[in-house]
Amino acid sequence: MAKKILITCISVLGLYYIFFFSHIAESLKLIFKVIPIILIIILAATQKVPHIKKYQILIITGLIFCMIGDYTLRWFLFGLTSFLIGHIFYIFAFAGTNERKVPIWARIFLLVYGGSMAVWIAGTVFKSGEVVLSIAVLAYISVILMMGWTSIRTGSTFATIGALLFIASDSYLAINKFVIPLPFSHEVIMLTYYSAQLLIALSILQYSEIRSKVIQ
Repeated sequence: MAKKILITCISVLGLYYIFFFSHIAESLKLIFKVIPIILIIILAATQKVPHIKKYQILIITGLIFCMIGDYTLRWFLFGLTSFLIGHIFYIFAFAGTNERKVPIWARIFLLVYGGSMAVWIAGTVFKSGEVVLSIAVLAYISVILMMGWTSIRTGSTFATIGALLFIASDSYLAINKFVIPLPFSHEVIMLTYYSAQLLIALSILQYSEIRSKVIQ
């Protein structure tokens, strides 16, 4: 019951921030932005999964750093660094699993996609004279692709779809910020972002169930 209530609150507050953004007072926008993530952290922390505690702790830590990134993204490099650290914790969580091999087609897709994004986005930033920022963007692209890669190892559809949605959200944000303005950028970025974080949090219980079957 508590889990359903939390998910409902996350969904309602997230959708309110996404679609009624213009109606929120400027001084409250950042608070409304992080409230769904705080609730997702609570959801992740209250799941009882004693035999995969390490996975749970790493996911929670990643969520906390992403929440910090949410609040500090107006100082772009600081926010980017916080998200980068959050993704690294997700990678540690996912890489510590070995329930499924990463298919060849998935490896090729991620490598081709990552290479394309690196050339397009980081290349555009580099041409503008922002050398340090272009290096940071390259590092970030590498990390989110590694997160997508390792998420497949969990055998959790929530983890994999969540990671792919995160890649989609970050890609849309980066293209919109550095290359060309995209339509409905706020709505697309935040909808994919909140969905990604919720699914990654829910992967804790799903991965626990996968491990329970293996142990039995």
